[in-house]
Amino acid sequence: MIAFTAAEIAEITAGRLDADPGITPLSVVTDSREASPGTLYVAKPGEFADGHDFVAAAFSQGAVLGLAERPVTGPDGVGYPAVIVKDAVLAMGALAAEAVRRMRAAKAASGEILTVIGITGSAGKTTTKDLLAGILATHGATVAPQGSYNGEVGVPLTVFQASAETRYLVIEMGATGIGHIRYLADMVKPDIGVVLCVGTAHAGEFGGVENIVLAKGELVEALAPTGTAILNLDDDRVAGMRSRTGAAVLGFSAEGHPDAAVRADNADTNPAGNPEFDLVLPGADAAVHVSSRLIGAHHTGNLLAAAAAAHAAGLPASDIAASLSTQSAASRWRMERTERPDGVTVINDAYNANPESMRAALRTLADLGRGRRTWAVLGAMLELGPDSIREHTAVGTQVVRLNISRLVVVGQEARALYVSAVQEGSWGDECVFAETAEDAYTLLSAELEPGDLVLFKSSNSVGLRHLGDRIALPPHTMEPADEGSKLL
Repeated sequence: MIAFTAAEIAEITAGRLDADPGITPLSVVTDSREASPGTLYVAKPGEFADGHDFVAAAFSQGAVLGLAERPVTGPDGVGYPAVIVKDAVLAMGALAAEAVRRMRAAKAASGEILTVIGITGSAGKTTTKDLLAGILATHGATVAPQGSYNGEVGVPLTVFQASAETRYLVIEMGATGIGHIRYLADMVKPDIGVVLCVGTAHAGEFGGVENIVLAKGELVEALAPTGTAILNLDDDRVAGMRSRTGAAVLGFSAEGHPDAAVRADNADTNPAGNPEFDLVLPGADAAVHVSSRLIGAHHTGNLLAAAAAAHAAGLPASDIAASLSTQSAASRWRMERTERPDGVTVINDAYNANPESMRAALRTLADLGRGRRTWAVLGAMLELGPDSIREHTAVGTQVVRLNISRLVVVGQEARALYVSAVQEGSWGDECVFAETAEDAYTLLSAELEPGDLVLFKSSNSVGLRHLGDRIALPPHTMEPADEGSKLL
């Protein structure tokens, strides 16, 4: 972490200093349970809890300074050392922006550079982030988000993990409205911006897909003329962002777009469902072969995006291909495959879901399941707004047309999916509606057989990832229901 004294923190955040000005935190957390000796604890109000209620807990674990919106006193009536600000989250952002500025200055002073890469898109951000970080780490100290830290809190927390030694800083950028990505981009000032796709995820929150286009394009608008925009030319909405940036544009395509400088020639999947292709990069003498360990043809675009960003950062084609060919999924619940001892294969892809990723996962299930009995255990895709019933209906129809053997739809919010599958011609025990994850667990525990292939897919807050974890356990060792399985 870039070191700031308490006095500097107060100045940067326009806060009031209620502490020894020389206190210098060693780390930053927003969860009191993660506090350790030397921590700056950010007491931010949350949807379900107020961080100010946990100031004492953070200091009991070693926190030395708080960043808070009001003073908090201990049992002795004395206030905990803190910088008091109007908005703790915005203060985090201001501190992160100054950290990036100082890192760049420190690099420049020693004749080096810090390369900041921002990644956004309706799907694939975390996978692409993980792939890119894996490539870059072979060439220099690399910092990337934990899990899906991609918002106004997660991005600063990622920045605070970096130091003057960091060579590459990878930032995942999410948004639920116009202006969110602009805020994050202004904070970290990326040198390279990657836009993966524009889908219907969060369309309800945004007020329509066109607003999603506006929001995602804020990343390329923020790039300096010396920067590079990495754009998916297979997505017409993303391809249209070429006119929104003054930076150089490097397009990628898994479908042979004629303007794409980064391509996947001879693309296919092997019997295990792993993408394979010949990677074409600008300036390379010849294509280099990539044999990925990820599952699903839809990951070809994510692999190309990571390759394009690494190329823009100056890495050689051979190193890019070698890294992409050795990396497995680094974050949980993204096409996570488990082979049970009894021969049941579980694919847990229930970290998130939108119509695009749902269709891709189902196609992968159908491809991998040739000659096997296949199960699709599906929950709701949330935040689709007025398109929700139509999109769930389309998924139910797709399940039947892909000849998935068994469909289990979980939760009332996904019932339209079940109804459409029945109307499309799936009946009897081929298609089952389960009110809760526990009902689905009972059914699967009783009916899964050796050789079956089962996919779990839903939006994160629906909680099917926890059901997938339970089913992935060997028979007779499955855990009782936990809180995660009761979220439906």
